[in-house]
Amino acid sequence: MSNPLNSSHRIDSALTPYGWDDGFAADFTPHGEQGLLPGRVVRVDRGLADVVTPFGAVRADTSLVTPRDPVKTICTGDWAAVDPDGAPPLVRALLPRRTAFLRSGSSKQSLGQVLAANVDHAIVAVSLAAELDLGRIERFLALAWESGAQPLVVLTKADLVPDATGLSYLVSDVEAAAPGARVLAVSAATGEGVDDLASEVRGGTSVLLGQSGAGKSTLANALFGADVMEVRAIRDADGKGRHTTTTRNLLALPGGGVLIDTPGLRGVGLWDAEAGVGQVFAEIEVLADDCRFQDCGHLAEPGCAVLAAIEEGSLAERRLESYRKLLRENQHIAARTDARLRAELRREWKRRSAQGRFMGEAKRGRSARG
Repeated sequence: MSNPLNSSHRIDSALTPYGWDDGFAADFTPHGEQGLLPGRVVRVDRGLADVVTPFGAVRADTSLVTPRDPVKTICTGDWAAVDPDGAPPLVRALLPRRTAFLRSGSSKQSLGQVLAANVDHAIVAVSLAAELDLGRIERFLALAWESGAQPLVVLTKADLVPDATGLSYLVSDVEAAAPGARVLAVSAATGEGVDDLASEVRGGTSVLLGQSGAGKSTLANALFGADVMEVRAIRDADGKGRHTTTTRNLLALPGGGVLIDTPGLRGVGLWDAEAGVGQVFAEIEVLADDCRFQDCGHLAEPGCAVLAAIEEGSLAERRLESYRKLLRENQHIAARTDARLRAELRREWKRRSAQGRFMGEAKRGRSARG
């Protein structure tokens, strides 16, 4: 199929607001030669995807890019090669991902789940209407670092903190749990911090993450300057919002940049996030280099620099406990995943073996008849 309208100028003008650049253009070149259209996936739902193309949005069939491994399946943020001449149009291929935000799937099948692709900033939204859970923040950050995106912690509903001193302490606590990540206190109600956040995410793709009630949809509305996301009332009893966003949606921000809003995440299980855990607890890994034993478990070994830091008060014991917990969980997931891969290889070996026996028997049968 030829498509003379598939010009670089038209593509650039239509897709640059959605994050299109020279790198994606180079990756798309062989697909363009086949007459396909580039587009960014803004929503995926039940085998179909809404894709922004140079000629407007289309709702496309994703059956060709839905492999057995859910980590590789199409998701919001992907760049796609679309064949528009169908009813519906068809996504024929996905461009290579630069980053991908993954978590452990909710099933017991040892499968991961991809939440967003080609993300530059991972915004972890945390509500100040409830008590801070630093361990949960560290968990989100481990996944964010592992994705390849730059994490940013946004403390929402800052207007609910009664005094500036208390807010400063809360920000400091989170900064101690988030080395390498900026921490912003934001109030969509008063506008505090919204301009700073908009400046941080301008020019890239950001994914908005957090539990239900963290204020993600309200924050998205503040960034857009309009009610583009449905927001429901906060429950007075516990400060938690009702679940509003039910799918992952990608929208271009009016001031530049792209935002992916996600449903509230009840569970954020790690998925192959050892490097991410190490980044979140960078100070512990630096201390570990000075331990007497290379394989020190930081439990009761002599010459343990990590335990010495706890004794002298330069490292919080809570940090070490959280570090151990996330490492154990990640190791457990890795072991389950390896077991799944071994089981798949065994099934494939058995299938090929059975196929070989069948072909051998068929061949012997033909020889006997001959």
